[in-house]
Parts: sequence; C-alpha cells; structure tokens
Amino acid sequence: MGPIMSGRSSRTGRSSNSKTRGSVQPLVLGIDLAGSPKRNTGVCLMRGRRIVEWGTLFSDEEIARFVARTTPHLIAIDAPLNLPPGRKTLDDRNGEHFRPCDRELMRRGIRFFPITLGPMRTLTERGIFLKEYFSRKGYRVIEMYPGAAQDVWETGRKQDGLPRLRRGLEGLGLKGLDKKTHGDELDAATGALVGYWFRKGKAEVLGNFDEGAIVVPLPAGKKSTTTGSSS
Repeated sequence: MGPIMSGRSSRTGRSSNSKTRGSVQPLVLGIDLAGSPKRNTGVCLMRGRRIVEWGTLFSDEEIARFVARTTPHLIAIDAPLNLPPGRKTLDDRNGEHFRPCDRELMRRGIRFFPITLGPMRTLTERGIFLKEYFSRKGYRVIEMYPGAAQDVWETGRKQDGLPRLRRGLEGLGLKGLDKKTHGDELDAATGALVGYWFRKGKAEVLGNFDEGAIVVPLPAGKKSTTTGSSS
C-alpha cells in the first residue's frame, strides 16, 4: 500500500461528560477498520471505561490525523495485522491461509473470515500498513476482533441488533455511548474496551505478536494467559 491518502469527509462526536476526576488514565483507541477508504471506519477513544470521542473516518490520512491529535497510549485495530507464517504476499496461492491465532478462533468455534478471502485481502493490506505506520511513530498497536470479544462477553454482535449490543457494552461498565452511534462505531467501542481490559491484565493473546496475535477478553474469573508466545 502506498502513502497516507486523503478521501471522504468524516464525522466525530465527543462525550458530554468526558472529564475524569483524580488521576488521569491512559487513552485507548479502538479502530473498526474498513477495507476501503470509501467505507466507514469507526473510531472510539476511551479514558478508563468512559468514551472521550467517537466517530466515523474514511481515509488513512484522517485516521493518522486523529491519532496524531489524540495520542493514545494503545491502539486496538479490527483488521489482520500479520500475514500467516511463511506467506510473503497475499497473492501467493500456495501459501498458508491461517495464522495460529486464526486456528485458535476456529478451535473455539468463533466465526471469522480468512484473511486471504475476497474483501479481507484489502483489509489485511490496509491493516498491516497502518500498524507499521503507527509503530514507526512510536504507538503500541494490537489486533482485536470485535466479534470474538462480543461472543466472550455475550453482548451479541451488531448483526444481532444494535440496541442489544449497546446495552451489553453498557453492562460492562462502558460509559458515554451515544444513541447515534452506528454498528461500526460500536465495534470500535468494543475494541477500545478490549484494549482497556488488555492493559488491566484481563485479556489473553491468541498466537504471538511476531506471527500474528489477536487480543480477546477473558471470561469472568479466568486469569490472564497467552496462547503462544508474545513479545
């Protein structure tokens, strides 16, 4: 993928009560990335479990500007951020189609699309590009999958109805959700909450950060673990 490019206009909103009392907690940004800059990319910025800012962006340039302005401590992106081990390009027809973290999702019965399938190819390319771009800027970037988190939390996915998903996230302590938030923004909020749980030691890493890792929340009462090695 080429340099950061601009595109369509965006929309963002701020929580009506985004100020925090006492010690300032780190900002966590969830990004529900689209495979194309012509489609909605949802973003949600959280401090603690309170939403500070949310919205819809389109171009890589808009996403980069949002990150530069808000300087989050952690960025959680809904997109594959690594190719499968041994695969150098997505065009390699003989390469591996699944990463160890993908196979772990399969083992757990969590539905997902393989990264080499159709539209997932462009999403993977965009995700890898943005991860490398933000990593060079000094940001910590992790991969999250809203569907997996929503299955663990039993909130329902956006396909099961936005009111149910919104109630489920609020039941987890998420504050500041706007009734106008659409599905992509709710998935971004899910990702931000995953990042918050990850920083609190309440998430597990499927796979490893060298070959591909997906961060998912832990079920209640389970201790933090890593399936595979992390770095």
